[in-house]
Amino acid sequence: MHDDRAVVEKRLDRVLTERLHPAVHARTHPLDIAAWHVPGEPVPATHALHATYNPVQPGQPWGPPWGTTWFRISGTIPHDWAGHPLEAVIDLGFDLDRPGFHCEGLVHTADGTPLKGLNPRNTHIPVDAEPGQQLLWYVEAAANPLILGDDGYRPTALGDPPPWLDGRPTTGQPLYQLTRADLALRDLHTWNLVHDTEVLAQLMRELPTDSPRRHDILRALERMLDRLDLHDVHTTAPAARAELTTALAAPAHTSAHRLSAVGHAHIDSAWLWPLRETIRKVARTVANVTALMDEHPDFRFAMSQAQQLAWLKEHQPELFDRVRHHVRTGQFIPVGGMWVESDTNMPGAEAMARQFLHGKRFYLDEFGIDTPEVWLPDSFGYSGALPQLVRLSGSRWFLTQKISWNQTNKFPHHTFQWEGIDGTRVFTHFPPIDTYNSELSGAELAHASRNFAEHGHATRSLVPFGYGDGGGGPTRDMLARARRLADLEGSPTVQLDSPAEFFAAAETDHRDPAVWSGELYLEFHRGTYTSQARTKQGNRRSEHLLREAELWSTTATVALGRDYPHEQLDALWKTVLLHQFHDILPGSSIAWVHREAEQTYQRVAAELHELIDQAQRALAGPGTDPITFNATPHTRDDIPALGAGTPTPAAATTATENPDDTLVLDNGLIRATLDHRGLLTTITDLTTGREALPPGHPANLLQLHPDHPNAWDAWDLDEFYRHHSHDLTTTDHLTLDGTTAVIHRTFGDSTIEQRITLHGRNIEFHADIDWHETEKILKVAFPLDVHADRSAAETQFGHVHRATHTNTSWDAAKFEICAHRWLHVGEHGYGHALVNDSTYGHDVTRDTRPDGATTTTVRLSLLRAPRFPDPDTDHGRHHLRYALVVGADIGDAVREGYRINLPPREIPGSAHITPLVTLDSDAVIIESVKLAEDRSGDVIVRLYESRGGRATTTLTPHFDTTAATRTDLLERPTGETWHEPRPLRLRPFEIVTIRFTRT
Repeated sequence: MHDDRAVVEKRLDRVLTERLHPAVHARTHPLDIAAWHVPGEPVPATHALHATYNPVQPGQPWGPPWGTTWFRISGTIPHDWAGHPLEAVIDLGFDLDRPGFHCEGLVHTADGTPLKGLNPRNTHIPVDAEPGQQLLWYVEAAANPLILGDDGYRPTALGDPPPWLDGRPTTGQPLYQLTRADLALRDLHTWNLVHDTEVLAQLMRELPTDSPRRHDILRALERMLDRLDLHDVHTTAPAARAELTTALAAPAHTSAHRLSAVGHAHIDSAWLWPLRETIRKVARTVANVTALMDEHPDFRFAMSQAQQLAWLKEHQPELFDRVRHHVRTGQFIPVGGMWVESDTNMPGAEAMARQFLHGKRFYLDEFGIDTPEVWLPDSFGYSGALPQLVRLSGSRWFLTQKISWNQTNKFPHHTFQWEGIDGTRVFTHFPPIDTYNSELSGAELAHASRNFAEHGHATRSLVPFGYGDGGGGPTRDMLARARRLADLEGSPTVQLDSPAEFFAAAETDHRDPAVWSGELYLEFHRGTYTSQARTKQGNRRSEHLLREAELWSTTATVALGRDYPHEQLDALWKTVLLHQFHDILPGSSIAWVHREAEQTYQRVAAELHELIDQAQRALAGPGTDPITFNATPHTRDDIPALGAGTPTPAAATTATENPDDTLVLDNGLIRATLDHRGLLTTITDLTTGREALPPGHPANLLQLHPDHPNAWDAWDLDEFYRHHSHDLTTTDHLTLDGTTAVIHRTFGDSTIEQRITLHGRNIEFHADIDWHETEKILKVAFPLDVHADRSAAETQFGHVHRATHTNTSWDAAKFEICAHRWLHVGEHGYGHALVNDSTYGHDVTRDTRPDGATTTTVRLSLLRAPRFPDPDTDHGRHHLRYALVVGADIGDAVREGYRINLPPREIPGSAHITPLVTLDSDAVIIESVKLAEDRSGDVIVRLYESRGGRATTTLTPHFDTTAATRTDLLERPTGETWHEPRPLRLRPFEIVTIRFTRT
C-alpha cells in the first residue's frame, strides 16, 4: 500500500479550516450596532452608558491609535432558536495571530457591569436568554496599535503619547474595521469534533513516523473524514466524532511525562502599551477567567503582580469582588509575592526587599493568603541575592522561564536547587515547555517532554497556559484540549493544578536535585542595563531619596514625636516599585511609558525632597549654625553614619597647568595628570607610590561604538558591537576652573562636558551630555594596572564575582554585566573600584601589554540610542556622575558607592542629632531605618554583611526600647528576642531585620 499520510494530512487541514471551524456556528443573525468615539482618554462605563451613540454597520472604520470606541450592541433572539446554545460573536477587526497586541474589548451588561473580554481568540459573548428576549451590551473597544508587527523591529511613532494628552483634539486614521456582530447558534457536536480532531492531529504530527500510534491516529482521522458529509456537517458530526473515540480513549503510558497545567496570563505592566492600558488589560483578562471559572469548576488560574490586583480593586471593584469569590473557591490563585514582576538585576537592595514586603502584604491583607511561590517567568536574568530574599519573605519556591532564551549556552536544569550569594537555597523550576503563554498544543507538549533535563530523576513539569504579554488568559478551547490530554497515549499527561500543588509534588518527585550556584545570568537582552538612562536614573535617585526620607522621618518621629508619613511613603514606594517592572526599568517600553516615567520620577523626587527637608529642619531646630546630615551607613568627614554634625574639611586640591598643556590635580593622596586630549595618562597613589594606569593606556577614554543588534533593539547588545570603535580624543577646549578640570568635546550631533575633581582617593567625573546619536553606544574606559581574573559587582545586599577571562562559553557570554553602585577589580592586597550614581551596564576585559603582562580595563556603559520601540531613546540632556576609587578594597567600594549616591545635606540649626542606631563593625551595613508597616510605632532596622565574610557586630539603639526581635522581610518575628544589646553574628552576605519595640 502506498504511503498516503501527506494526502490525509492535507485533506484534514483543509476540512478543518474551510468546513469544520466555520460550521461551529450553525446559524447566525445580525445584531444592531451603534458607536460612540471617546474624544480623549478612556472613560468609565458610567460615563459611556449615557453618551450619544450613532448607528454603524459592519465594515465601519474605528479607532485612531490609542483611541477608545464604545459599541452598543443590541438585538432580539429569533423565535425559532429555542433550545439551542446561543452566543454573540464580535469581531472588532482582529488579527488572529495577535491576541493582546492590538485591538481588544471589554463587554459590559446593560447596567455597566463588566462581563468578559474580547480578543482575537476569544470573540464570543455568552447568551442566557429566551427567544424574543431583547439583548443589550456595551463594548469598550481599545484601538491599541500593533507596535511589534510582522515586519520586525522598525522605528515607529505609534509608541508616542497621543496628541490629546497635550489638550489637542483626537486625531489619526482609524486602525481597525468592525468586522462582525452576530447572534449565533453554537453546534456542540461540531465544536467537540473540532477539538477531538485538532488534539489527535497535533499529537500525530509529533510522533515518530514509524510509530504504530501515529498510524492508528492517522487511520482514525481518515475514517472520520470519510464519515463527515461536508455539505451536511451538523448532521454527520456525531458519527464522524464516533470514529475518533477509540483513539482518544487509549491511555497514556505509565512512563509518560506529567504536566501540571496552570492557567495564566502574563500581563506586562507596561511594554508596547502605557500603564493606563494595562489597567484595562487586567480587567479584560480577569473578566475572562472568572467567567470561565463559573463554567468550569476544575479550572484554576494563577495571577502574579499585586499591583495589577490593586488596580482592579480601584478601577473595577465588581471584578475585584469576583476575584475574592474565586480566591475563596480555590480557583483564582494569587502568586508571586511581589508588587510587580520586576527586573531583578537593577533594583536596589531595599527596593528588592520591598517588592516582597508590599506584594505579600497585599495578598495577606486582601485574601488572607501567604503566597509560597515567587513567579518571575519573563524578567531578564535573576540576581544571586534572590534566594535569600525569597526565603526571608516566607516563600519556598521559585519559577522562571526566561533563561531558555539564552543565546549561547543551554541551561542544564529544569528542576533544581538555586543557591544564592549567601548560600541560601530555594527549590526552583524552569518549565521545559519554554513558554509562559502555552496554548497546550501538541507541539508544545511534545517539546516539554523531549526537553525536560531531569528525565530519570523526576517525572513532572509545569506549563503556564493562556494568552499573555498583552493579556487575555486561557480560553475554553484550551480547557477542551486539557480534558482530552489528561490521559492520552503518546502524549504527556495533563492535569489542571495550582502552582503549590505542582511544587509540592515536584519536591517529592525529585528528592536530590542538582544545585546551581550564583546568579541566573540571561545571555540575552544585555542592552537593558543601559537603555533609557533617565528611567534608570530616576529609579536610582528615588531609591536613595526613599532611604533618606524614611531615615530622617523615623529619627524625627522617635526623637521629637512628629507624625510619621506612613501613607505618603507607602504610596511613593509602590510607585517606585511599579516602575521597576521588567520592561520599564530595563528601558524596553514604548516612548509613552518612558516619557510618563520621567514625569513620575520628578514628582516622586519633589515629594521626597519635601519630606526630607521637613524632617531635617525639625531635627536641626532653631539657629543658624550649618548642620550637615549624613545618610550613608559610614562615618563621613567625621560625621557619624545616619547622623548629623559639622564635617572636617577635605584635603585641599592643587591644580597645575604645565607648559606642555597637561593638567595635574593633587590632593596629597592621589596625583592625576591629564594630557591635551583630556585623557588621564597617570594616576599615582601617593600613599603607596603605585601607578594605577598601565603605561601607554590612558583612562577616561570615551568610546563610541555602532550598535546594531540582530533583533530586539532596546533589549540587545550583541557582542559584535566591539568590532568597531571610535575613540573620542578631540577636545573643543580643556581648562581649569579653580581645582576642577573641564573638558568639552563635540562628536556627531552630540556634545559632552566633563568636570573632573579629586575627593579623598576618588577621581570624580561629572558628565553633562547632550546626546543626539542613533544606533550607537557610548562607553568610558579605565585601563587599570592590576591582574584581576574576576570582577566584583555590587548586587542587592552583597556582590557577585564574574570572570574577566573567556575560558569557557559561559564566561565569554558575560561580555556585558550589571553592577549597582560599584564594580571592583584587584589582585591580592590591591585594587580599584569604579562607582557611579545611575549607571548599570559595565564590561571588564583583559589585554596583553608589550611586556607580556595584562591590563584589566573596566568600562561604564553611559548611553545607548536604539530605535525600537522608542526611536528617540535618550535623545537630549543627561547628567551622569561616576568616580574611580584608587587603591580600593571591597570595603572602600561599598563605602564610596553609598557616598556618591547619598550626598550630604546642610541645614541651618543648632541641635545635636544622635543616630538612632549604631554598629561597631565596618563590614556590616545598615540598609534601612523605618517605622513598622503595622503602624505600631516600632522601629525596623535592616542590615547585612557587605564583604562576603563572617562578621560580628552589636546593633545599639539610642532611644527607649523594651525589646529587639529578629523578623522576616514582612516584619514578622522569627523567634529571637532580646532586651539588651548583644552581638549579632552574620554569615557572608546575610540579611538581618531587627524590630525594636518602643516604650
